[in-house]
Amino acid sequence: MRNGVIISDEPRINDEIRVSQVRLIGPNGEQVGVIATSVALNLAKEANLDLVEVAPNAKPPVAKLIDYGKFKYNEKIKQREARRNQSTAEIKEIRFRLKIDDHDFEVKKGHVERFLNAGDKVKVTIMLRGREQSRPIGGVEMLQRLAEEVSDLGTVEHAPKQEGRNIIMTLAPKGKKVHTQSEQRRRGAESRAERQARQAARLAAKQEAKAEEAKEAQAAIDNE
Repeated sequence: MRNGVIISDEPRINDEIRVSQVRLIGPNGEQVGVIATSVALNLAKEANLDLVEVAPNAKPPVAKLIDYGKFKYNEKIKQREARRNQSTAEIKEIRFRLKIDDHDFEVKKGHVERFLNAGDKVKVTIMLRGREQSRPIGGVEMLQRLAEEVSDLGTVEHAPKQEGRNIIMTLAPKGKKVHTQSEQRRRGAESRAERQARQAARLAAKQEAKAEEAKEAQAAIDNE
């Protein structure tokens, strides 16, 4: 509402158009030219169409002959499809320790590759402990190494950045779209065995992360 007047986003149609002249566009996009609004309204009635003001700020305003009801219906369909196909990427998370041995690094890299290959984004976190927080460059170098080694499957979406005690980088799948809602529905039709295998891999990754946190906690206790 502005100055007591309700402002609508809807265009003015037919008798709502109060200007004396309009620049008329025909139903097939043809330029009719500047004509009296009353004449344009008569043309709309004869064609069983609506006169719709599509550019009210032009001089004179531009109006078009269309079936407004059909136009609104098609717009709703387009908006619904756009929402349905809106990207809703799943983001997986893999955690590394700064002092990780080569075997564990390769195992975790395998998880990253598997997620990227499945079309998921991956948030990679380097967990810094104690004095490591004062020298984060090692974590940045590890993430850069990881990004380079999986570059055939993923690209760096968010470069390594320190957030509190962690250094975080996000990788996005390369050469394929991230999952959309419609793609997720198709994935729901996969065989039970495939779903179980993927769930087992995710569970294993979580269990590894928990085990590492437990080892770190025990190491901190032992060092006290």
